[in-house]
Amino acid sequence: MVKKVVRAADGVPPLPVFSQGIVTGNLLYASGCIGCDNDLKLVGDDIKAQTTRALENITKVLKAAGSDLEHIVKVNVYLINLSENFAPMNEAYLKHFEGVTPPARTCVGVAQLPVNALVELELVAEIPQ
Repeated sequence: MVKKVVRAADGVPPLPVFSQGIVTGNLLYASGCIGCDNDLKLVGDDIKAQTTRALENITKVLKAAGSDLEHIVKVNVYLINLSENFAPMNEAYLKHFEGVTPPARTCVGVAQLPVNALVELELVAEIPQ
């Protein structure tokens, strides 16, 4: 198996313990992205702003790998305070996928995320040939 590391030059710099993404075959496995700027500062304290920024961040990884929203196969969403944040997260999420068939998705409530983020997204996407 050949693995290629993906790094979005204009994206949030990865920490030394993970890669932004790994491509093997025609699939991209993107690490979790939170709603932070390139200095790892959260972009807001509300779920919609953080979801929007997390999707923007992970879209940069998709682009660096040669893929796009249309080719996402699966998204995993990790969410703080699921009962309160689920609906507003979905509003921001669906805006990002306008005009594209939404991928398969799992959403899980968690106790805590890095830098006290409210949401983290990871995905698997196809790399079109």
